[in-house]
Amino acid sequence: MSVVRRRPVARVLGTGLLLALPLGLTACNSDDSSGDAIKVTAKDKSCDVAKKDWPAGKNSLKVTNKGNQITELYVYAQGDRIVTERENIGPGTSATLNFEIKAGKYEVACKPGMKGDGIRQTITVAGTPAEKAVDPRLAQAVAHYRVFITDTVNQMLPVATDFVTAVKAGDVARAKELYPKSRLGWETIETVAESFGDLDPQMDAREADLEQGKEWSGWHRIEKTLWTTGRITDTEKGYADRLLADLKTLQSRINTVEITPTSIANGAKGLLDEVATKKISGEEEAFSHTDLSDFAGNVDGAKKAYDLLKPFVAEKDAALAATLDGEFVNIQGQLAKYKQGEGYVGYDTVDAAKRKELSDVVNALGEPLSKLAGVVAQ
Repeated sequence: MSVVRRRPVARVLGTGLLLALPLGLTACNSDDSSGDAIKVTAKDKSCDVAKKDWPAGKNSLKVTNKGNQITELYVYAQGDRIVTERENIGPGTSATLNFEIKAGKYEVACKPGMKGDGIRQTITVAGTPAEKAVDPRLAQAVAHYRVFITDTVNQMLPVATDFVTAVKAGDVARAKELYPKSRLGWETIETVAESFGDLDPQMDAREADLEQGKEWSGWHRIEKTLWTTGRITDTEKGYADRLLADLKTLQSRINTVEITPTSIANGAKGLLDEVATKKISGEEEAFSHTDLSDFAGNVDGAKKAYDLLKPFVAEKDAALAATLDGEFVNIQGQLAKYKQGEGYVGYDTVDAAKRKELSDVVNALGEPLSKLAGVVAQ
């Protein structure tokens, strides 16, 4: 991957208020459901995986960050396809990932500073998982989630086509109107879309994300032109064509993605992490300030994933389900304050105190949501 992920840091906003850090930076995650988790020790210059031969099927990793930088942990299949990930693991904190994996060769990557390709270790997964009856509620959740992500991509394409048409026609006003709408579906299933390692950096990289010498393309490349110069050249038109072609590639690949109950749960947490690290700060949409639309897409995607798993979770951990129900109501209530017509107000109009309120509801949801995969993996 050529993308350098942004470092979420505490930011002093205009009024001098310190924006709350994402939950993963300030406290240990509490989703450790297994004492048999494979231990990973992440440092600034090393990534020590205690066990490099894993059994196929359900697994847990417990990563402890003993470095001085925020880190991420990824498990990659061939082609940098993401099997599971956890971002924003602060110095001195731990996080547990529950996931399912097939036999094959993989890489575990620690990313100190949350950038680059990471420090990698090769892992071998072997064997056949023991046959176990799948709870019908979880099987239904997987089936329905696959329909959801497929429908989401299919519904994105007409809007994205209109956006590209406006860009190529030089209609800046229309392109600006369609820009956040063209991204909404992507934000709703972002963690699934990111699992295809090549598409994410081509389509969704910010200028600040790029490694030196790498070409910048995708939504944010076009965004910069629309909101700065407004002069759409043949170069921008080429990027628009490429964006649409990449979306069609996503459409052709979406049915090949591996979906399990734990991947749905981890995806919900991953979507909220996207809000905590990239939308709250206002860095995602640096030129258009349409961050709240992205925020809403991430939250809607996380809630859809949770709702599909809820029949099982409510039986296994009724208290967790009740907490998640309440926190989703809270976060959606906060977002509703900023609705404007079919979209949202510009994020540059949201002052520091209000951003702090949004950050607080994100953190309040993040802690219980981090437990979801552990319950599903039982």
